[in-house]
Amino acid sequence: MWFAKKVTIYKKKDKQTWQKIKDVLRETGLKGVRASHYPIDSLNACGCGAKVDPRNFGSGGHIDRHVYFVDVRLEDESRAKHILSERGIETFVDPDPMGKTGRI
Repeated sequence: MWFAKKVTIYKKKDKQTWQKIKDVLRETGLKGVRASHYPIDSLNACGCGAKVDPRNFGSGGHIDRHVYFVDVRLEDESRAKHILSERGIETFVDPDPMGKTGRI
């Protein structure tokens, strides 16, 4: 289980669906699931080491710039997708979560 090959079944900038997937896979007791997130921005907008991002102070408030992903063991991929499809949750792997304009 520690060194099992893993496959990404979900990768997108959508925290709500990611949370649903995590909850469903936890309920079913599927082992070896890794669910995490990472920031999409490599640098903050206002310079090196700045902790305050001026883009978060607009009328919409804080902007979520994280990509959320779920990895499962290769042998559990079809089972996990089947469990999620039964609950009406679509798995999606975005090949370019930054978008064409998000590259530096």
